[in-house]
Amino acid sequence: MASKPKQLLEELSHPGPHEVLRGDLALVGLPGVVFAPREGLNLPAVAFGHGWLQPPGRYRELLRHLASWGIVAAAPATHRGPLPSHRLFAADLRSTLDVVRGVRLGPDGISVDPRKLGVAGHSVGGGAAVLAAATEGEPEIKAVATVAAAQTMPTATAAAAKVTVPGLHLAADDDLVAPAGGNAEAIARAWAGPVQLRTLPKSSHLGVTEGAHWSQALLHGKPHRATQRTVRALFTAFFLTHLTGSNTYRSLLEAELKAAPIAYEPEPAVS
Repeated sequence: MASKPKQLLEELSHPGPHEVLRGDLALVGLPGVVFAPREGLNLPAVAFGHGWLQPPGRYRELLRHLASWGIVAAAPATHRGPLPSHRLFAADLRSTLDVVRGVRLGPDGISVDPRKLGVAGHSVGGGAAVLAAATEGEPEIKAVATVAAAQTMPTATAAAAKVTVPGLHLAADDDLVAPAGGNAEAIARAWAGPVQLRTLPKSSHLGVTEGAHWSQALLHGKPHRATQRTVRALFTAFFLTHLTGSNTYRSLLEAELKAAPIAYEPEPAVS
């Protein structure tokens, strides 16, 4: 008997069955971190873009969570200054995918399937993820997820019109930096492929981040545990569904959820 969406949300908000290893991307020439299951071949992988002024360490538990469910999750620690290059940040996300798909990870030789690659990000990292997905050529990105996505230069909205793979965009209801009715909605409405926009109640721009950081004096909001749990569950369901082809958690992505109500989802095209 299939689990109900509420049960799936609860299940995926907890760590998965895999023991997790942490590594340093700098060992292969790119500053950043990578989290991976201890074992597995032909695994899916996701490159995650940090928010404006945020270190990748503020998403440590999110990355670890994805890895616990069998997804290699890596985050470059580049473009952390006040004037980042969004275009080069997007290129670094693609380079991160090149790194994790091109080397064996961990003591037991974990490998990544080059056909199972996704990008995700928060704030400007979310916008950069859209830019990365809109770039043609290898690596080929198959799914994109963002939370509190911010606009970029060139604009993530214009790039979204070139992205034909599935997209999941989560917007914080109380976001004063990247308002829910602005950036994320514009990106979602411009999306060329299947897309869904959900809102996160009582969440601010920094709701998904973890721990304390000096940037909270400049940016509105603070870490929010309910937001973190919901983002972990939905990102996990989204990438397991669209990178591995599993239908186990598809009903969660299709359901109306109190923790993340659907704000926009276009009607499927009629053939």
